[in-house]
Amino acid sequence: MSNIATPKTLIQTPHGIYEGIAPVIVSASRATDIPAFHIDWLFRRLREGFCVWRNPFNQKQQYVGFQNLRAVVFWTKNPEPFLLRIDEFERWELTYYFQFTLNDYEAERFEPNLPSLEQRIETFRKLSCCIGKERIIWRFDPILLADGLSVDHIFERICFIGDRLAGYTEKLVFSFVDITNYPKVHRRLKRISLHPRELVMSEMSRIANRIAKQTRRWKIQPATCCENSDFSRYGIVPNRCVDPELLRRLAPNDHVLTAFLARTSKDKGQRKYCGCIVSKDIGQYGTCPHYCIYCYANRSCPIVE
Repeated sequence: MSNIATPKTLIQTPHGIYEGIAPVIVSASRATDIPAFHIDWLFRRLREGFCVWRNPFNQKQQYVGFQNLRAVVFWTKNPEPFLLRIDEFERWELTYYFQFTLNDYEAERFEPNLPSLEQRIETFRKLSCCIGKERIIWRFDPILLADGLSVDHIFERICFIGDRLAGYTEKLVFSFVDITNYPKVHRRLKRISLHPRELVMSEMSRIANRIAKQTRRWKIQPATCCENSDFSRYGIVPNRCVDPELLRRLAPNDHVLTAFLARTSKDKGQRKYCGCIVSKDIGQYGTCPHYCIYCYANRSCPIVE
């Protein structure tokens, strides 16, 4: 990341002054579900004005100051705890939106500790009504197949959810599961009796074509996340989950954020096909009790106060 994106700063803590960074945009979080499980921690850190982030690969700590913070991108599968305290969050006057992953793998128990599908659909609709449909992006992510779980089954489940969310969101983002590039995920899935697997290209194309047709009926934009395959022939675009265009639209009068967005660039710390602009993720691996079977962040590492 460039110094423009994450300038260095000195951060006052109860234990002394430490060098850290002061991002304009925070991702909360690709690594854990902060809205579901760590909302008390987040509010405490916002009040203190900083957090400590631990690198999952070498365990080094980094101080992250919030004095320049203008926007937060939330990632969640269950924002209900956040929804109950949304007025409290609004006091910080930050621009924000949600990436809400709402899959249906209930029968297979691939996401074992989530609320029921019906509860999650209802939470999605409540949150949309509270903050506006432009601030809540539906993700069916990742798409994977297994014994008894075919392309047709997955598409039926997407349609069932989409019919309930039409009018409550403007975008559907989907991706196809990546197993081979994550050895721990690969070893974990090999032990599951339903044999979860990646899709081949013909299966990806079939489901992408069907999603494109269905989203036109729902009047929402389909997009893919970190996919190297081109589905533009179906009207499907590559997504930018940390999205400068959406942030400009949500905060047209925030001149500090607008100026930052004008000079920032792609986040080089993300995967090759990721289109996100620079942000600082503040989540910790191994701190999400959803225990989704395909999750690359499912490893032991505590939240740092």
